[in-house]
Amino acid sequence: MHTLEVGLGARSYSIRIGTPLTAEIRAVVDALRAAGKPVALVTDQAVARKQAKFLAAIAGDIPTITIPKGETSKSFRQLERICEFLAAERVDRSGALIAVGGGVVGDLAGFAAAAYLRGIAFYQVPTTLLAMVDSSVGGKTGINLKAGKNLTGAFWQPNAVYADTGVLATLPKREFSAGMAEVIKYGLLADASLFNQLASLNEPLHAEHPALAGVILRCCELKAQIVGDDERELKPSGGRALLNLGHTFGHAIEAVAGYGAYLHGEAVGLGLVLAARLSQELGYISGEDVAKTTELIAHYNLPTRLREPLPVEQLLAAMKRDKKVRAGKLRFVVMRSLGTAETCDCVDEAVVDRLWRQVGAV
Repeated sequence: MHTLEVGLGARSYSIRIGTPLTAEIRAVVDALRAAGKPVALVTDQAVARKQAKFLAAIAGDIPTITIPKGETSKSFRQLERICEFLAAERVDRSGALIAVGGGVVGDLAGFAAAAYLRGIAFYQVPTTLLAMVDSSVGGKTGINLKAGKNLTGAFWQPNAVYADTGVLATLPKREFSAGMAEVIKYGLLADASLFNQLASLNEPLHAEHPALAGVILRCCELKAQIVGDDERELKPSGGRALLNLGHTFGHAIEAVAGYGAYLHGEAVGLGLVLAARLSQELGYISGEDVAKTTELIAHYNLPTRLREPLPVEQLLAAMKRDKKVRAGKLRFVVMRSLGTAETCDCVDEAVVDRLWRQVGAV
């Protein structure tokens, strides 16, 4: 078992990593209810089907709403459903919402918790590797628009995060690989030793790998440090924006290909390849570093080229609508070296065009 504190003053909270955590989560639910505070739960169809015993153990008979699985559920329609559900269950301002699922469930439920009655308590119980290492920590919540990924949302920190690694045993291999994109991202942007550890493992990480809990902990430590220093991504350079390494490219892929065509982590994996190539173009890292990055991403069956050609014009347009744009300029995260990153808004659009074409855009 590991415990990590996210230091945000009055909004500080703990992350628990290990297995089993069912008794701890149930104790929180029971304590809230014993204090007369209404509690509700959001999950998705896949978790409801594969983790029925886990859900019953942590939640008992609390009111539960189930959303469709997949990125398309990060929508106004599902946000409305959750808020109407909370109202129907008479959840008041003393109440709490528990999100049990991957990044989609956490982002959507967190935004609902931020918006409903102008804010209620919120607990994250991530069930995917991606959510455990990234999206459940830091308080970014939101939904997608047709124009782009996560363009509507709120900063709303959870009251606690419970990452029970035991639930990863039922996670499909494709979903686990998608989570590895975010793990690799942390090595590339802030911890070369983590990157080297991943590259030197005798066997790829998997749900039962003895190194997994420690890797999850390290990713959460890195994110907690960055979020604690720049919670609302307000620093003019560096800061929380560094967590977007690969995401300016990845979000464009998701938007243009259609949400769901690529898992988020798959799009980020290819985005990391492009970020590495951009870093080389700027003279920061070597071709050997790009090759190491690409090899590790491919090692986890993540795409290093577009599966089908996408129009460069549409990809560039999607990038320009990204929430990381500042004063009309594209803003990228690039690597000064493997394990060190910085923000950059001085990239020529012709360079970006060429990079897209290198991975199969037309």
